[in-house]
Amino acid sequence: MDVHGTVAEGFEPVRDAFVRNFATLGERGAAVAVYRDGQRVVDLWAGTKDVDGTAPWERGTAQVVRSATKGVAAAVLLLLHQRGQLDLDAPVGHYWPEFKARGKERVLVRHVLNHRAGLPVLDHPLTPEQALDPLRGPEAVAAQAPAWEPGTDHGYHALTYGWMLDELVRRVTGQGTGAWLASQITGPLGLDLWLGLPHAEAGRAGRVGRVEGPEPAGGLRARPKRSVTAAYEDPASLTRRAFAAITPFPDQNDPAYRAAALPATNAVATADGLARFYATLIGDTAGASRLFAPQTVALARAEESAGPDRVLVVGTRFGLGYMLHGSASPFLTPGSFGHPGRGGALGFADPETGIAFGYVTNGFRKTVTADPRAQGLVRAVRGALGMQA
Repeated sequence: MDVHGTVAEGFEPVRDAFVRNFATLGERGAAVAVYRDGQRVVDLWAGTKDVDGTAPWERGTAQVVRSATKGVAAAVLLLLHQRGQLDLDAPVGHYWPEFKARGKERVLVRHVLNHRAGLPVLDHPLTPEQALDPLRGPEAVAAQAPAWEPGTDHGYHALTYGWMLDELVRRVTGQGTGAWLASQITGPLGLDLWLGLPHAEAGRAGRVGRVEGPEPAGGLRARPKRSVTAAYEDPASLTRRAFAAITPFPDQNDPAYRAAALPATNAVATADGLARFYATLIGDTAGASRLFAPQTVALARAEESAGPDRVLVVGTRFGLGYMLHGSASPFLTPGSFGHPGRGGALGFADPETGIAFGYVTNGFRKTVTADPRAQGLVRAVRGALGMQA
């Protein structure tokens, strides 16, 4: 396997872990980038651009990052709050009056970000065509009754998170999340990260698809807990229904899907774009001042929800818009905040060490939050810093 790119002195273990992903974990094509105190210390890529192709992955190859999108989109609401345009403790209905229907008057803006809104499912799922219409998703959520009393418990809002967030941004700014992100963050910073992939950049995105990991040594396959398996198999469970809010799920290689802006699921990014995004949230980078004030970083990573997740059926931890370090989604240290993408991708920041991390892949595995390829790379970063792996 030819691995391209560079690593700074001391970060060679990350390259070794990246190579192992191809040698032992079935990686087809991927990239990883790491920044420390605003300086890039890891920039690696290898394999094929398309999961089912032979053309090489090149510098600048981008991929759909699935739910790693959520951490990118969350920054928009937090920056609007930082600028005084949005009150996190205001009812959603203050900005979006139609949302107040069916017992949702007390859903707060912070409940959208911390997965406590009680709205992870739709009684009437959207078709792929409807989901790409920026009006239909918010309309469906506004008409939906909560699955539990808002604010009293948490459960992962796999798809509805994006529609609620997008409509809030639209009501406050007059722009959708993707357009605001491009005009205020990714465009000015020159990040290879898009929520709504422009036609001019479409050729950079590789084809993604499902890949299987190797059988563990000895022929034993690690199995999820029975309760988790049952939740994913039961059509009536919140788990199945949350991930089925769009039925069937759109083809992620469809240019129309990539060109749309779904703030829960369909950002397209390079590893460097994702890592530099997080680097700029927590500190200055080359040519750019930090985006988050210290108080906003504190909001992002202060625990808002923790414990058994009604949707994922495991213990999860959330700040405002971000997953927090924990057993379900290990990052670098307990102070890290970020978001994984189902099946592989991962982006996060760790203010204590100054580390920002981005990993993208074209091969999606069955993992939801803690993909072994991404976790191997995180452990290698930990080791490079002299921390206990």
